[in-house]
Amino acid sequence: MQMPPFRLERYFAKYEFNVDYVLCCSDCESLTVRDLLDLEPDSADRFHQHWLGYTESMGSPSLRREICRLYRDIQPDQVLVHTGAEEAIFLFMQAVLKAKDHVIVHWPCYQSLAEVARSIGCRVSLWKAREENGWALDLEELKRHMQPNTRAIVLNTPHNPTGFLMPLDIFQEVSRIARENGIILFSDEVYRESEYRSEDRLPAACDFGEHAVSLGVMSKTYGLPGLRIGWIATRNEEIYGQMAALKDYTTICNSAPSEFLAELALRHRDALAERSLEIISGNLKVLDQFFDRHADLFAWQRPHAGSIGFPRLLGEDVEAFCEALVKSAGVLLLPGTLYEDNGNHFRIGFGRRDMPAAVKRFEDFLGK
Repeated sequence: MQMPPFRLERYFAKYEFNVDYVLCCSDCESLTVRDLLDLEPDSADRFHQHWLGYTESMGSPSLRREICRLYRDIQPDQVLVHTGAEEAIFLFMQAVLKAKDHVIVHWPCYQSLAEVARSIGCRVSLWKAREENGWALDLEELKRHMQPNTRAIVLNTPHNPTGFLMPLDIFQEVSRIARENGIILFSDEVYRESEYRSEDRLPAACDFGEHAVSLGVMSKTYGLPGLRIGWIATRNEEIYGQMAALKDYTTICNSAPSEFLAELALRHRDALAERSLEIISGNLKVLDQFFDRHADLFAWQRPHAGSIGFPRLLGEDVEAFCEALVKSAGVLLLPGTLYEDNGNHFRIGFGRRDMPAAVKRFEDFLGK
């Protein structure tokens, strides 16, 4: 299997830990181990006594029980824990797809959601979200993409990088189309529970039936990317079994300390999500004012969920602009070309507490 470089990750490898401000981060403000242990009075003692042997390859039973609380009807034996969301994406594609299958992918997207399928030999059709439609997807376009050999629809909502949140009726219709045509719906839900209005939160796709697989992670809404804990939830026994068997060839099992801390965090996930949303809300106000002041330079579609947006730069090349910003001001933005987007967009992240200071540095750069 030949795979091209992961453009976004190579870009971060070059810059992420060598700049003053990462103004394109996809995650929310992280916590320390102490922050987590302080959530429960006896957790530090339990953590010190936690066994550091191998863990169950499916994930610890108690962690899987806690993950089930995110869903309506999912049981612990329908949750498979992975080392981050990336491993889960990779194993899903390897388990489900074969050469010459057809896959429809919500675009723009995190590269692996399309690239792993291409590397297997699948034909990939991009179901494009368009700025002029508020980043909404067109159901008629989805139907036009469908072919007799369409094996999977890959959806991401809330969406990376636009922050778009699919309306419930459209989400239900996508699920219906997939189910009635024998297509697997792979739903990337890593920003779920970061909706700005809780009443807009969508059901998880895995609760719609055996045709669907939901992807979750500790990294985004809960601000814990360093735990490297992700998962899939599905009622499809065949897909679950195939992914579990392939995991024996990747990580085999997860980090025991990470599983302990992830379980602890999920018991308090409402508080962690509220903390992230408080930071996001304050930062969005800063960004709204910034983009109002610079409407001659940027087009801004305000997101509906999550900690990232996808503004458009007006009047000059976005790659050259981002390079000048990082080199002269130490502020990192992510050019949309890393998503294979040629619309002059860039990703901006607003889930961290230092974002107002980063925006101030950004604005100083514009002034010069």
